[in-house]
Order: sequence, then C-alpha cells, then structure tokens
Amino acid sequence: MAESRYFEGLGRRKASTARVRLFPGGTGAVTVNDKPGKQHFSRLGDFEAVNAPLKVVGQEGKFDITIHVDGGGITGQAEAVRHGVSRALLTMNPDLRKPLRKAGYLTRDPRVKERKKPGLKRARKAPTYTKR
Repeated sequence: MAESRYFEGLGRRKASTARVRLFPGGTGAVTVNDKPGKQHFSRLGDFEAVNAPLKVVGQEGKFDITIHVDGGGITGQAEAVRHGVSRALLTMNPDLRKPLRKAGYLTRDPRVKERKKPGLKRARKAPTYTKR
C-alpha cells in the first residue's frame, strides 16, 4: 500500500460501526483491525459479505482494503463493513449508485434489538400465566 490516496466510507449495522478505506491499485488484500480479513470474519458467508459490493460493480481484487470495526457481533460487523465498502465505492465513482442501490447495499439496515419492557422477561416474552 505505497499509494497514500484512498477512498473512505463509514458503515453501520445494529451496534457495529466500520470505517473502511479502499486503496486503488491493490491486490485484493483485506485487513480488519490489523488482522487478515479471513481471520476476523471466519464464519461462512461473513467474508463474502465484505466483498459483495466489489463483485456487484466488477471491481473485485482491484483494491487493498483496511477496516477498523468495533461493537456488536461478527455478522453485524460484516454487514457494517459491507455498508462501508459500498459507501467508499460511491465516493470513488458516483456512477456506481444504481447497481449498489439495486443490490440493497447503500441502505443502512434499521433493525436493532428491542428494549426490555418492565414486567416482562424479555422485550415481548411474558411470564408464564398461572391460574392457581
């Protein structure tokens, strides 16, 4: 990564936040929190989610990607990174908006954990009803 110019995107999902930097002219190396990408996203499908926006626009393997991600679980982090990669691609080339939008990678997924209500065991689970 000798070239210092990069494109940055911020992605979020649930409690996860990812700062993604795309370095053009790379070999496709992915670094997550100073570790190799496959080591951080070891579960099936999570690492593929990171590269999904690049596949959609046909830029796979043309960028070195550095990612700083924190908060949430592994899958939430992977989807936050996918959102960040999409936004970084958009800063690089605004013409990519249409295919990324069609694939659904530019919309931040608004679903988050529902809060626990008083008198209930979880957000919606009520205690067992007993007649006697």
